Formats: sequence, structure tokens, C-alpha cells
Amino acid sequence: MKALLQRVSHSTVSAGGEEIGSIGRGLLVLVGVAIGDDEEDINYLLKKIFNLRIFPDSEGHFNRSLLDIDGELLLVSQFTLLADTGKGRRPSFSEAAPSEEAKRLFELFAEKAMASDLKVATGRFQAYMTVELVNDGPVTIMLDSHQRN
Repeated sequence: MKALLQRVSHSTVSAGGEEIGSIGRGLLVLVGVAIGDDEEDINYLLKKIFNLRIFPDSEGHFNRSLLDIDGELLLVSQFTLLADTGKGRRPSFSEAAPSEEAKRLFELFAEKAMASDLKVATGRFQAYMTVELVNDGPVTIMLDSHQRN
């Protein structure tokens, strides 16, 4: 499972011309579910997302986490994070989980995130969406649950 974190001042996601989620200061997280991912991958990534110290302290150093700043979280499913571009000019998505399994795991990911005390918003699975964000920093970090020790 991959998660692309973008530290934002604010972010919104829309589908069908309707705004379906928005947050203030926090993280926009694009989530890609791979074949074989499970609840352990979700737990690993959420722990990282909540606790990764990527927000500045009073001196501008990365010393504060999403939990420390009482930040907000916008989760958007994005299978294209699993693109394999190593061969040819058209990406292969053969590593992406089948849509039914990906939906189940993305919804579980969102459900577990919402169990925190933070404000959590989501996009709409398998919908064509537009995402607007003001990237703060900019700070963008890729997490991959398959690279955990």
C-alpha cells in the first residue's frame, strides 16, 4: 500500500461538480492499494501518517506531527500510485488490487482514520475527482507499507 502525503494549508476534493470533502491545515493523502495489502498495511501507514514529524515547530524545524498540531486529513484513493513505468510508454497497473478489494481496504483505511480525534474527509472511490490543494512548504512524502522493517 502506498500513501503520498502532501502537507497542505487547505485542500478540497470534488466529484461531479460537487465538493465532497475539504480540510484546513493538515495532510492530503493519496492512497494506492496493491495486490496482497491487508489491515497490517493500513495500521502501519496510519501510525506513520499520524506521527510523522513533518510540521514545523516555532523554530521552523520538522518536530511536530499531525497529532501534535491537531491537523486535518483528506484521504483520496488513487490506484495510479501503483503505476509501473519501467517498460514502454503506457503505465501498467498490474500491481494494483482489484477494485472490489481496493475499495474494501480504502474504506477500512478511512474508517480507522476517522476513529482518531482528527477531522477526516474523503474523496469518492472510483469517481473522477478534482483535487485542489495549497501545498505547504512544499512538503510531499511517499510512504510504502511494503518497505517497513
